[in-house]
Amino acid sequence: MVSHSGAGKGTQSSKIRQSFGITAISSGDTLRRNIAEKTPAGQQAAAAVSRGLLVSDEIIVELIRTELDKISGNWLLDGFPRNLTQAQALDRMLEASGQPLNAVINLQVPESVILQRIVERYVHVPSGRVYNLSYNPPKVPGRDDLTGEPLEHRPDDNPEAFKRRLEQYHRLTEPLLDYYHQKGVLTSLAGDTSDIIFPQFYAFLDQRFV
Repeated sequence: MVSHSGAGKGTQSSKIRQSFGITAISSGDTLRRNIAEKTPAGQQAAAAVSRGLLVSDEIIVELIRTELDKISGNWLLDGFPRNLTQAQALDRMLEASGQPLNAVINLQVPESVILQRIVERYVHVPSGRVYNLSYNPPKVPGRDDLTGEPLEHRPDDNPEAFKRRLEQYHRLTEPLLDYYHQKGVLTSLAGDTSDIIFPQFYAFLDQRFV
């Protein structure tokens, strides 16, 4: 599943998991868990993050490989691959196991809608749980629903930073979408809200996999 941050990948993953019993793998959650558990890949990732560097494609690919090795049924990747290099590594990994990728979903949400979501977004950093002040507010303002721990608003969740991230997203993602389009596995679903997109997502999976 491909989309800009704030487009609702996490929401769609949760609904798909509940509706179809598909295992959803979030690259962000996987990275955070491995850092917390101090796995070998997690320690490498933590070292990069501590130096203000991006976690390398090689580390991310290895984390996803480890997660996929645990699964025997259908799965959904949320937040991976993010670029062409990761996509090609994923294809090599899946082809070697005789399980080629059969569908890529591109979530198309207007940029103005994503910006509004990001400005109102608060995160429980240890778990990755995301709240929005308009449509998914925490039960207690500023506190995570499950743990009661404080929520954080990213300093770069603002219009200026969003514009920079959007430019980077298009630069990395357009080649990725072209790659999957040429392979014949790309489907785009469009809407302003998750409630508009999810019925399309459900119908697609219901037709293809059930």
